Amino acid sequence: MADPSAAGRFADFYARRPPWDIGRPQAAFVAAADRIGPRVLDAGCGTGDLAIWLAARGRVVTGVDFLAAPLEQAQAKARAAGVSANFLQMDALAVGEIPERFDTVTDCGLFHTFDDTGRAAYVAALAKLLEPGARLLMLCFSTAEPGEHGPRRVDRSEVLAAFVSGWGVESIEPARFEVVPGIAGAEFTPGGARAWFASLQRA
Repeated sequence: MADPSAAGRFADFYARRPPWDIGRPQAAFVAAADRIGPRVLDAGCGTGDLAIWLAARGRVVTGVDFLAAPLEQAQAKARAAGVSANFLQMDALAVGEIPERFDTVTDCGLFHTFDDTGRAAYVAALAKLLEPGARLLMLCFSTAEPGEHGPRRVDRSEVLAAFVSGWGVESIEPARFEVVPGIAGAEFTPGGARAWFASLQRA
């Protein structure tokens, strides 16, 4: 996890409605649906909106999160939607130990939660998990978002540096991170916080 206080901070968010829990997948992933393979790991899946959307469209999906509360919500959402998805409670830094194989990892707002040490460990775990040709699709906050509220901003050069070894960069494009308007924690640029959407392939 990002730091020792992360569990408490995120538990507080999930005790109410987190600003990122918009009730549907982020638009960047919907637009990239044709790049998402048949076997998907949704890293930091939260309450499961992206995982469930993918499962409803025929993907075999496993969602992982380090908190029980959002996973319980994800399981309830999946049952209500009548779709099958697997949800696991685990630290994202341990995903390299998962025995299943995946064609795609989706990361919607996880990468930007890590400090430098955690970021390197996360990329190493992904490298261990994914075979050559598998893809990571990642949405993270950008340094183009003004102010200091919310998660750590990520510069494009930091994404390139994190994935310099053993990865091919297909694209890193400006995007938006949509939030629920009008609730605590959602005070970002109108239209959604400025973000990067990166497509990276395991070499």
